[in-house]
Amino acid sequence: MLVILDRDGVINEDRTDFVKTPDELVFIDGALSAISRLNKAGHTVVIATNQSCIGRGIITTDTLTIIHQKLTKSLKAAGGWVDQIFFAPDAPWEATNMRKPGDGMMKAALNQFGAKPSNTVVIGDSLRDLQAAASSGCHRCLVQTGKGVKTQKEGLPRDILPVAVAASLSEAVDFIEAGRFQ
Repeated sequence: MLVILDRDGVINEDRTDFVKTPDELVFIDGALSAISRLNKAGHTVVIATNQSCIGRGIITTDTLTIIHQKLTKSLKAAGGWVDQIFFAPDAPWEATNMRKPGDGMMKAALNQFGAKPSNTVVIGDSLRDLQAAASSGCHRCLVQTGKGVKTQKEGLPRDILPVAVAASLSEAVDFIEAGRFQ
């Protein structure tokens, strides 16, 4: 199975002022071990993350690379890895289809790994994550970390249902291991 993860609010704490340095990348409890569990079960794991802080001129692509190096090193220490990190640097006012809710990153991941949407789950904490997943035909799981509780309280539009709801990435992995997205 291909598992596509949002980053901010799913793997690491979401910040209203963006993750601008490696020190600001603070992992949510259990997230790294959850990714390691996916790896050990043989799943392909990718990250698809909007990074408008680049398009806004707040950080550079080089800084994002350094932040992601911390992520990959921390994952390695936890016995895990990601197979690819896709990011959309677009500012919201210059959004391409790569920026969620566009499905460009989902389609790129599906294409790169030869996966079928019916065998792919997208795990995110925002409506735009779920919209991108629905648009590309992938299974959808909302985590209640990050913006997840707020997203759930605001209500989920019918056109993106069904959506599984998990307390955390760890519980979402429990759902995958139980065969919920088959």
